[in-house]
Amino acid sequence: MYSTGTLHIQDLTAEERAIYETLKPERLPEHVAIIMDGNGRWAGQRSLKRFLGHQQGAKSVQLVTETASRIGLPWLTLYAFSLENSLRRPKSEVSFLMRLLKSYLESNVQRMMDNNVRMKYIGRTHELPDEVQDKMRWAEEATARNTGTTLTLALNYGGRSEMVDAFRGLAAEMKHKHINPDSITEEDIHRHLYTAHMPDPDLLIRTSGEMRLSNYLLWQVAYTEIFVTDRFWPDFRGIHLLEAIADFQRRERRYGGLGESSGSVDEEAEHVKIAAN
Repeated sequence: MYSTGTLHIQDLTAEERAIYETLKPERLPEHVAIIMDGNGRWAGQRSLKRFLGHQQGAKSVQLVTETASRIGLPWLTLYAFSLENSLRRPKSEVSFLMRLLKSYLESNVQRMMDNNVRMKYIGRTHELPDEVQDKMRWAEEATARNTGTTLTLALNYGGRSEMVDAFRGLAAEMKHKHINPDSITEEDIHRHLYTAHMPDPDLLIRTSGEMRLSNYLLWQVAYTEIFVTDRFWPDFRGIHLLEAIADFQRRERRYGGLGESSGSVDEEAEHVKIAAN
């Protein structure tokens, strides 16, 4: 096992290393979140059953995670299974996804150990089948002492339900501590989110070309840079993660302020003219 701050750039492929060498290590995102989309369409284009798309997508998870760990990315959060998935997908597909999750954890914990990856989860995971929760706890406990990339799977997750749960938690705290509602701050809400222990994402990647957030990390992505690729998730690899990071580094993050290229602002009131109709 290697320690925090130790990079394994030598384990990147030649193509990955070529892109990594163009990056500025000091400007790597601290947290990358990904909406993994397109498993079913990937299978459909190949006249395959949908479950084969999900299987290939699970392979992409491990390959992308390993690249993230090799470049020292602290946080990687993947939208694996939404509340809408559990409510709107056929029961047979949901059942298969649960079996696939168990299989993924069983098959890849050793690779996570080898790559110093730590497992976490967000979402209403208490609603998942007991045997799935048992396997999740096992993987989390097995990797708890790892100090590299934290891989967080969003499972039975919805951004709006997260805020509902956060507001419920905050309301209970207010009642217990007799807190005045006028004193509530954004930080108070943040403390009750599933993601309170991690920084907000710097970069959100969405595969399959869809231009929507799909109820993912709605509070957290307020100032996140968004990168959309037409590539389906089963075809997404570490090199594509690096390409997205390269695009991220070419952007200027302003957080509502003025960028360096915006020019100077003349603050003299007499130079400001308001045109009236």
